Order: sequence, then structure tokens, then C-alpha cells
Amino acid sequence: MTLDPDYYHYERYRPQAESGGALAAYYALKPLIPRALQLGARRLYAHRQARRPFPAWPIEPIALELERQRLRALLLRHRARRLAILAYWPDRKRFAFALTHDVEGPAGIANIERVLEVERKHGFISAWNFVAEDYEIPAGVFELLSDAGCEIGLHGISHDCKLFQSRRRFEAQLPLIHAYMSEWGASGFRSPATHRRAEWMHELGCLYDSSFPDSDPFEPHPGGCCSIFPFTFGDLVELPITLAQDHTLFAILRARGIEVWLRKAQWIIQNNGLINVITHPDYLVSQQRLACYDELLGFLADQEGGWHALPREIALWWRARSRSEVLGAQPQADAWSQGCGPCAPLSGCVAWLSERDGKIIVET
Repeated sequence: MTLDPDYYHYERYRPQAESGGALAAYYALKPLIPRALQLGARRLYAHRQARRPFPAWPIEPIALELERQRLRALLLRHRARRLAILAYWPDRKRFAFALTHDVEGPAGIANIERVLEVERKHGFISAWNFVAEDYEIPAGVFELLSDAGCEIGLHGISHDCKLFQSRRRFEAQLPLIHAYMSEWGASGFRSPATHRRAEWMHELGCLYDSSFPDSDPFEPHPGGCCSIFPFTFGDLVELPITLAQDHTLFAILRARGIEVWLRKAQWIIQNNGLINVITHPDYLVSQQRLACYDELLGFLADQEGGWHALPREIALWWRARSRSEVLGAQPQADAWSQGCGPCAPLSGCVAWLSERDGKIIVET
């Protein structure tokens, strides 16, 4: 096990042969292959993909183990039984969750209001990522989402793999990315097909990116950052995708229920992480799939101590947290602490770290 978290955040474990070329070939051939044949081939290949030993799917614990090692080392260094640390989330929340949607075409736009209705039922809001130049975005769509309390994000200029295919292409698209994000008032970016290059992400010039799964062997760009917590590429906050995509779950793996979602969500909650889910309104068309999404939202609504927030709010919190520190702490039961930095004015920004029976405990 490599002890440097960046080894996993930057996906340095991936063979170079898995990069660029295979993804470019996939997208070059994709328009020539009937949709049913594409789906059938992906279903057959999914059995092989699921057997990848690393990162394990749906749960890869290595980054969490590194975090626990870091916290244990803090206790040892301070010779403390109980130590104040920065909380993962504000207001003494145990975990965070964000709902995001990638809109792939007109069918997705037509289904926005049905998805919003399911979210309103639970009092939730969400982020909606649009492709800038692949389809027309009718007048009033952004206003509809804004009035519902939602967030708009950019899902690439075109839904292909060309952005990260070469430095020349990347640099050529950056001005367009910046222009659309400014025009839309967008704070976040998600790359089409979650194609990515960690070393370049900070150049996107936005508050956050959300193109890295923690673990996903099924995408054309397989792998993941292994983290259920946000992290940074320079000034850019990365919000990892931590639940299986709806298309993967229902269309490729042909799951009939949401057991995979629930198992992973429970593990994330137990470990104070971020639940960040992608669904596509283009694929939430049937009543059965909408019911599955409704069931997931009902589960999240029933959990105690969850912070439901828009991605931009989570990214702002994490950026403030990364620039803050705990000024003082004593390990007694009546211990006190004081935050320092951008997150200090927020309530509940300090948590308590201890170890019991060999297990690291973080209490808010």
C-alpha cells in the first residue's frame, strides 16, 4: 500500500496503456454501432470489468485506511486520548450528500420537471450539468432550475473524449469552458464520460470539478481516486462521485433494485464521507427507474446527521476547511477548542478524535 494519498487521487496506479488511446477509439467507433449493440457489448464486458482487483467495486477502502492512519498518528503525536480536529462537515453533521444530474440530450431536458417533482417530495435540491453545444437548451430551463433552488454546471462543450485527448485540444477548449461557465453562472464542471487527467484539472479555473469516481470499473475511463472525501487539485476542489451511476446500475448491470446504492451509502455514512450521486434524466424515464430514485432519496431523508447541500456549497466548505486549523485542545471530557481560518465562524466546525478498542472514532 502506497502511503501518499495523491498516488490514488491522481490515479498513478493506472497503466499508461489504459489512457487516451482506448477512449479515443471507443468514441470514434461509437457513432457507427447501433445503440442496442453498444449496450449488449458493455453488458458482456461488465463481467470482466467487475473483476478488476483494484480499485475494488463498489467499495474501495484504501484511502479511508490512509485517513485513519493519519488520525491515529495525530493522537500519538499529541499523546492524547481525545483530540480536537477539524470536522469533516459543518454544524456537527456526520456525513454529506449531493444530488447531481448529467443531461445528455433533449429527452433529458423533457424529463427535468418529473425528476424535480420527486426531489421536492423529500425537500431536496440538486445540480444539473448541461453539454454546451450538443443540443439546444430551451429558454426558461435555467430559470426553472434556479427557481427550484438548483445549481447549473457545465458537462463539457461536446459529449466526447476530446477535451483531455491532447494538450492542444485541452488548451483550445479552455476559453470556451470559461466563457460558458461565466455566461451560465456555473461553479462546477463534470467531464463527459468522466474522462479526466488529474494533472490538468486545476486549469479548468472553476470552484470544483466532479469527474472522478472513487471507484468505477465500468466507464470507458475505468479506475477512480479511491476517496469518499473531497480533495484539491491546486485551488480546485474535487468532489468524487461515490455511488454507481444510474445508467451503469440499471442499463448495464441490469439491477432491479437499489441494493448496491444502499450498501455503499451506508458504508459512506458510517465513515463520515460524501455521498455524491449521478443520475441522468435521459434514463430516469420509466416509472420504475423514477421509483428507484425516489427510494434512494427516501433513504437519505431518513438518515440522521446528514448535510444535504449543493455541490458548490460542499466545495466552498471544503476549501474553507482546507485553509483552517484547530488552535487549541485538551484531551479531557470538558476539552475546549477554537477554529482558525475561513471555517471558524461556522458552528460545529470542530470534531473529537479518539481511539477505542483499536478503532478510530470521530465524534461531532
